[in-house]
Amino acid sequence: MAARLAAIVANSDDAILSKTLDGVITSWNAGAARIFGYEQDEIVGKHISTIIPPELLDEEKEIIARLTRGERIEHFETVRVAKDGRRVELSLTASPMRDSTGRIFGASKVARDIGARKRAEETQRLLIDELNHRIKNTLATVQAIATQTLRRAATPSDFVESFNGRIKALARAHGLLTDCSFQGAEITDLVREQLLLGSDRDPRICWNGPAVTLEAPPALHLALVLHELGTNARKHGALSAPTGRVGVTWQIQMHNGRNLKLLWQESGGPPVAAPTTQGFGSVLIENSLRAHSGEVKVNYAESGVTCEITLPLPELPLPIGALARDANVRTHLPTPGNGIEGRRIMIIEDEPLIGMVLIDYLEDAGCTVAGPAQSAETALRMATDENVDAALVDGNLAGRRVDQIVDTLKARQIPFAFVTGYGREALPSGYDDALIVEKPFTQEQVVNALERLLNNVVPIRSGRREG
Repeated sequence: MAARLAAIVANSDDAILSKTLDGVITSWNAGAARIFGYEQDEIVGKHISTIIPPELLDEEKEIIARLTRGERIEHFETVRVAKDGRRVELSLTASPMRDSTGRIFGASKVARDIGARKRAEETQRLLIDELNHRIKNTLATVQAIATQTLRRAATPSDFVESFNGRIKALARAHGLLTDCSFQGAEITDLVREQLLLGSDRDPRICWNGPAVTLEAPPALHLALVLHELGTNARKHGALSAPTGRVGVTWQIQMHNGRNLKLLWQESGGPPVAAPTTQGFGSVLIENSLRAHSGEVKVNYAESGVTCEITLPLPELPLPIGALARDANVRTHLPTPGNGIEGRRIMIIEDEPLIGMVLIDYLEDAGCTVAGPAQSAETALRMATDENVDAALVDGNLAGRRVDQIVDTLKARQIPFAFVTGYGREALPSGYDDALIVEKPFTQEQVVNALERLLNNVVPIRSGRREG
């Protein structure tokens, strides 16, 4: 029996060791050697503090005290130090060792390396947080599309047609990104999905350009721009006529960094005139890519619409395959009785559609707006320079944290609320009590949050200027 037990100890993947009550190591198995890097002849006779981080020495004293009282310690999670300096996360079980008279003379310990499990749990938590953020952001985007489409729809049928088209465009782009685990989408695929609308081919539509993979956020926004251009071409432009043609070409330019240059050209359709009013589609085309420092120029030449899109790209490309309003039709929401009328509110939000909804909500409530700031650099500049009464801050700006931005607002005593799809644990540390407006949100929630922020806060009256 003793031989069998010795074999089990020797061959265990767990670290099994013993020590005196003074902390001197008396035995050390192969599992301990593998986990900590010390061979048996290196460590036996040395003090257990050899593998204990300095900040946890008091923890070991408490363990010894409990063992001396005859207590058994089970599944205690802690950290120890390996020979090479690595921190090893462990689940520890310790038992008192007794002699034939029952006197406690030492302790045995079994330590299991739980580093892989901890890393898996952290990865799972991050994935769940990211999934939660993406779902809430997507719902907020859908809400923004619905709100903006309704404000500019002349009839219910116009709303249904426009809203359904935009949601389908968003769904097609999400489908492409899902296929690549949201790492990115090929421009060729985006153009094909948004222009062919599920058909195999259309001889009136052609495209040409190098293989370029866009990261997920700009890919989604470019998809919406292409959808709006395609919808306009089918209703009023080149694709409304049998002889019409649409050509989409793109290239990479290295002037002032690495940039995508995409050109949309229509020809052969009815004569084109510039619109007299700016609908939501036009606003979406012009503003969607600003969050990514993109630029869109639309030209309504009589021979056909042209649209030139410039979009900065990462210096290192993603691996291929990886990856103004119409006042006549605007629908006004009822303005709730509130205490924020006349206040100036800063908006920091990287999603253009959500920013547009926040602007509408605040202006309907009688506020003036600074922003929206869509990049971390612009947001920090505005947080430093703008005179506002309060701020609404996205919890993440294109993957960049907002710690410095909210620290600046706090230093200037500007009250703010986070408007985010992330949970509180993903927000900057030190702001556990900060107000959160969860995406998707209603106008009432935004107004109520601002009323709470501005309660007993003196509004800033001097130096006001529009953002």
